[in-house]
Amino acid sequence: MDDISIDYDFNYDDNYTYENLSTDEITLHKNHTTCFHEPICAILVLVNVIIFVLGVCGNGLVIWIAGFKMKRTVNTTWYLSLAVSDFIFCLSLPLNIYYMATTHWVFGLFMCKFTSFILFLNMFSSILLLVVISVDRCVSVMFPVWAQNHRGLRLASGIVVLAWIISAAFSFPSIVFRDLLTHIGQTRCYNNYKSREHYHELVAFSRFVFGFLLPFLIIISCYSIIIVKLRANQMARSSKPFRVMTALVATFFLCWIPYHTFVLMELNHKNHSGFVQNGLQWGTVMATANSFLNPVLYVFMGNDFRQKFKNSIMSKIENAMGEEGRTISRYLSRSSSVDTRASTHI
Repeated sequence: MDDISIDYDFNYDDNYTYENLSTDEITLHKNHTTCFHEPICAILVLVNVIIFVLGVCGNGLVIWIAGFKMKRTVNTTWYLSLAVSDFIFCLSLPLNIYYMATTHWVFGLFMCKFTSFILFLNMFSSILLLVVISVDRCVSVMFPVWAQNHRGLRLASGIVVLAWIISAAFSFPSIVFRDLLTHIGQTRCYNNYKSREHYHELVAFSRFVFGFLLPFLIIISCYSIIIVKLRANQMARSSKPFRVMTALVATFFLCWIPYHTFVLMELNHKNHSGFVQNGLQWGTVMATANSFLNPVLYVFMGNDFRQKFKNSIMSKIENAMGEEGRTISRYLSRSSSVDTRASTHI
């Protein structure tokens, strides 16, 4: 199937060969160095170029501010790790853009495996970090005294490292199953599941469950607990941290829902239609777009619309991330003082 997608989860169709093509068609196929004669391909390439530019610049700015300009806190550690994950993925995009435009992989087997590995490393690390942030907030609200005493940079750094290790483990199938196929002078980078029965289904379902469904349930549960607790204690002074985090979570799931949907549809071999393949193309692009949307959300969720034009970009991002730390600190301090008075009365 000669589609023009990045082909992250493309299962090569053995029934598709070049044997039935005429000599003129084969020559025409060889001479097409790009797919820009196809409008959909040109649009996809353009969108990915925009994602690459915005993703590298935006996440690079967040890394610079959170890593070098702001005081290191637990919250900046979370967001810095998110930005690093997105930044690494964006750096690998030019290879996939070239492949999308030419439908010819020229970068070798190692990079074929590596670029797919980076995509899913980005997916799993992003969602795991969003889960970690949600659990961290939930623990801070439910157990403020414990959080005040134990919620520190060393623990946060250890959790980030663990999240990256787990993400790498879940991304490992890309290294195992990605393969190259060369035919009539063209090389394809694709997922080769044909020698391992049912592995395609196992990988697709594991990515959906552990990279989408289960994290979603955990995050929703954490935020439900937080909302109930804060409303009961009337301690929510600022809605900004919740708006930022809610936007990050909503954006992640909206970007990845189409991809997982079409991957699961592809498991049914009867669904190897143009609709499913086109859906995978656009689903992959939407998943890729998540890597540049996070820094945009840091900026536009930090202050109201009028203030955005008065403040520098650096100030906006610092406000978006720093406000969360100040809000949680105020909450922990207030909760700790309340608990201290209660223990004195006892």
